[in-house]
Amino acid sequence: MSERFRTFEASDPAIPADGLRFVTVKSASLGMRADITFHMPAAAAGQRALPLLVLLHGVYGSHWAWALKGGVHLTAARLVAEGALPPIAIAMPSDGLWGDGSGYVRHCGQDFERWIIDEVPAAARELSPSVAADSPLLVAGLSMGGFAALRFAGKYPHRIAAAAAHSAVTAVSELDSLIAESRAGWSTDPADLTVLEALAGAKAPMPPIRFDCGLADSYLEPNRALHRELDKRGIAHVYAEAEGGHDWDYWSREVEQTLRFFGKVLQQQDPNP
Repeated sequence: MSERFRTFEASDPAIPADGLRFVTVKSASLGMRADITFHMPAAAAGQRALPLLVLLHGVYGSHWAWALKGGVHLTAARLVAEGALPPIAIAMPSDGLWGDGSGYVRHCGQDFERWIIDEVPAAARELSPSVAADSPLLVAGLSMGGFAALRFAGKYPHRIAAAAAHSAVTAVSELDSLIAESRAGWSTDPADLTVLEALAGAKAPMPPIRFDCGLADSYLEPNRALHRELDKRGIAHVYAEAEGGHDWDYWSREVEQTLRFFGKVLQQQDPNP
């Protein structure tokens, strides 16, 4: 914790940044500039409709966190080499950098949801001709980002090929203890308030969903409750628990399970495996 700043997040200098690209765009949804870290695999050169993973960070973080604290691009490259994951593009956007965390929902005249769902994939298409409008879209995140990824699966089931979350916030009210700012003016649509409402209200067949939580995580019981309720309602999903807490030791390790899950989903959807 910094003596000067309420929060202080720094990248890990031991994680190499090879293969990463950094993009700043003027977002119409946010009315301001926003940043995205991309990883485009060399193996995808010339490939069309390359799957795109949009990976969402948690409160206090930004676009570089998944790569330079979690090393996700290195894990993905290893799994591609093993054949457990096809080549994928990874987009790691900022959440819009509102206060301590935007929740990835609409509020205060800014549409943080549209930024992720519409503009980030568009930026990926601008960056690489391998990413196309019909590229399979995968969404995952941790904590606040997990809250968004699971909600988006319910709100955009026709657009998202699969979704996953680690240590997910399951209700927007859980952010109150984490952010200094008031949530006055945030969207009050039921699907923006809880993961359960978003998934239960899906207007089309749900994409494959996976979420997990650490056994020492303060969000363990809410995640267990979500798992039980989804089971009760017959909403298909994969739920797992593992040793660990609400920290990068857990997320950087368990993201491998998310990537393996996505690899299986993509293999099943490929008409020419």
